[in-house]
Amino acid sequence: MKEPNLLVRDDGRVRLLTFNRPERLNAFDTDLYGAVAGALEAAATDDAVHVIVITGNGRAFSSGADRSAPPSPETMSHNFQRFLDALSLPKPFIAAVNGIAVGIGVTMLPHCDLVLVDAAARLRVPFTALGVAPEAGSSFLLPALLGPQRAALALYTSDWMTADEAVTSGLALRVSAEGRVVEDALMLAARIAAFPLASLMATRRTLLAGRAEAVLAARAYEMKEWATLSMPAMR
Repeated sequence: MKEPNLLVRDDGRVRLLTFNRPERLNAFDTDLYGAVAGALEAAATDDAVHVIVITGNGRAFSSGADRSAPPSPETMSHNFQRFLDALSLPKPFIAAVNGIAVGIGVTMLPHCDLVLVDAAARLRVPFTALGVAPEAGSSFLLPALLGPQRAALALYTSDWMTADEAVTSGLALRVSAEGRVVEDALMLAARIAAFPLASLMATRRTLLAGRAEAVLAARAYEMKEWATLSMPAMR
């Protein structure tokens, strides 16, 4: 039997979601977008879950969009937009970047409250190298986190970023020793999950409220640019 493309495990009040396409470096196809969206939606309404942690299986967090067998643009766009909507779930959200992170593997990170990176991780937003535009509201969120010039450098050059650079820039909170990032993230999540769910959700809502409209506006403008640059090539 084929393994699921997303592994779901509960550790007390913490739900761990693990992208499970290691043979594709956890690249996102339409099915994985849908699976992660569904899992986040389910976690959002499950009172037993206080905190969500996401990570990847194998040597990659996610290598971005899977271009090996692209589905119809309409199907991919629907699941992609549903996935982006689900990233605004009303509960604390932590990323454990265990390895390579490219494209959506990076642009999902600003939607998380806390990001821990493995010491060996490398990150890249390769949109100019691919001839396309930013995605996932990153045209707003990356400048807000990194500052305008660091964000412009990352987006214009498509350069790789080390784990230390991710922390220095503000994209990540801290670096974990090699092989420990999931353990560290779960420990942090357990500390947070001990607090009342209503308070955690109220805090998450307030953290998101001030930027919600700007993120939606950025996503809409990015989609227009993608369409202009021939969106079917990737989506």
